[in-house]
Amino acid sequence: MSNEHQLMPGKAIRLEAMPTRAKSFHDDRGSAEREFFELRDELAELQRRVYAEGEHKLLIVLQAMDAGGKDGTIRHVFRGVNPQGVRVTSFKNPSENELAHDFLWRIHQAVPATGMIGVFNRSHYEDVLVVRVEKLVSKNVWEARFEQINQFERMLSETGATILKFYLHISKEEQAERFQARLDDPRKNWKFSPDDLEKRKKWEDYMAVYEDALNRCTTDWAPWYVIPSDQKWYRNLAIARVIVDTLRELNPQYPKTTIDANSVLVE
Repeated sequence: MSNEHQLMPGKAIRLEAMPTRAKSFHDDRGSAEREFFELRDELAELQRRVYAEGEHKLLIVLQAMDAGGKDGTIRHVFRGVNPQGVRVTSFKNPSENELAHDFLWRIHQAVPATGMIGVFNRSHYEDVLVVRVEKLVSKNVWEARFEQINQFERMLSETGATILKFYLHISKEEQAERFQARLDDPRKNWKFSPDDLEKRKKWEDYMAVYEDALNRCTTDWAPWYVIPSDQKWYRNLAIARVIVDTLRELNPQYPKTTIDANSVLVE
């Protein structure tokens, strides 16, 4: 079931036709959460093996509209992992120094090393999404970036990285509820920005560019998953399934010592 939400290269999708709520559990949150907790424990164990073995690297990309749940996904799915083996990178507006380089320069520096899991909270895809809707660069610039991204991800794959990309698909109605919750709770006020409302006015434009990016950058080596995310519990479960299944296939193992335990003297 981990490939339930995976897009296939060459098979175009329409985001408006894709669900934002779970279907397979019929809102059975209890059984979903029990499975999730089991998967999260297994993820923690698999991550320790990846770190100890030092042969694999996993890159996880999270993209979503504002209030889509990127922070919550990271907080819940990766609870209990060894923080030495997981690095989360949040990509904000590029700095002056970053703008002086190509758009992938800052991204490449955050790619996980061998033995690591890297999580991107937003990513290089901002450079074919936000810049397009807000008209920050010309069409000939962002148009070329699709193939540049595909080739960049192919290079990462060919040099040992496993790539998983998740689009957290929420409805416009759910976003409104989450914005209101941020305004109602003083502890969450800091998460809200007036700019969020300006982007919300361009919802249809953002849906169009996300749809384009998903269709043009779904590849065999770097698949996109469109995760129904109106229900946070289902979002967490669906993503945990994919990550755990991927790590199972990599099958990391704890290295065995070459030292004869019987020859070690304890004084």
